[in-house]
Amino acid sequence: MAISRSQLVKELEPGLNALFGLEYKRYENQHAEIYTNENSDRAFEEEVMLSGFANAQVKAEGSGVSFDEAQETFTARYTHETVALAFAITEEAIEDNLYDRLAARYTKALARSMSNAKQVKAVEPLINGFGTFKSGDGVVLFSDSHPTVAGTFKNTLSTAADLNETSLEQSMIDIAKMTDERGLRVAARGVKMIIPSELQFTAERLMKSQGRTGTADNDINAIVSMGMVPQGYRVNNYLTDTDAFYILTDVPNGMKMFTRAPLNTAMEGDFDTGNVRYKARERYSFGVSDPRGIFASPGA
Repeated sequence: MAISRSQLVKELEPGLNALFGLEYKRYENQHAEIYTNENSDRAFEEEVMLSGFANAQVKAEGSGVSFDEAQETFTARYTHETVALAFAITEEAIEDNLYDRLAARYTKALARSMSNAKQVKAVEPLINGFGTFKSGDGVVLFSDSHPTVAGTFKNTLSTAADLNETSLEQSMIDIAKMTDERGLRVAARGVKMIIPSELQFTAERLMKSQGRTGTADNDINAIVSMGMVPQGYRVNNYLTDTDAFYILTDVPNGMKMFTRAPLNTAMEGDFDTGNVRYKARERYSFGVSDPRGIFASPGA
């Protein structure tokens, strides 16, 4: 349906001082704090986890060397989605110069809608990572029993907890204990925390105070003095769980975004109606390859 003169009647009246409702600021590119972006030229992308080798064995004098075999353990799949939106303005509205007045405003509104859709989709793996969103190994993204060839590993607290000094320190300990598919330690480290806006004040105190928070003791803040979470925290305004927090690790190939087609805009006239149509479209996917790339707690 096209935007007609009846929908823009005030634009035709003299003495109009201002139009509002389309000029709000927006939170842009917050997904870039979470995901590594790669380009794609296919309908979907797949990344395969390899197991590597087990711990090397002692070779007795005169005996043969032990052989081991690597194997594929699971496949992470990214299926791209097309996100698009359009609007149209009638030929009559264009004749009455409404298009020139409103085109810039509505194209900004269109860009805002496209940006918002991307940010909402970007946080879906995090929001649903405790329930419905699964990683390539077949279990939910945040689990205390991700299966491996040698056993399991976890990327969530054994006991869910709110963000505080104890839970953050335990998260750092658990991240450091992560193992690969064959049970070897991977020397992982938490590097950046992603939080909803409700936790920004708690995070600021935890990660900036020189002394321990909430205590009169003259103890140092170990999180600060040891340089834990070196990239600090980032607020994501699209997270809906008010007490969940997420920690990105330095394990490669964790959270990924694939861009199949970048944002593209197009405008065309319709011969039958004379309406002018404006469209925005892009195609992308969000997901995770190695769950070790992120650690989280859903809150207490």
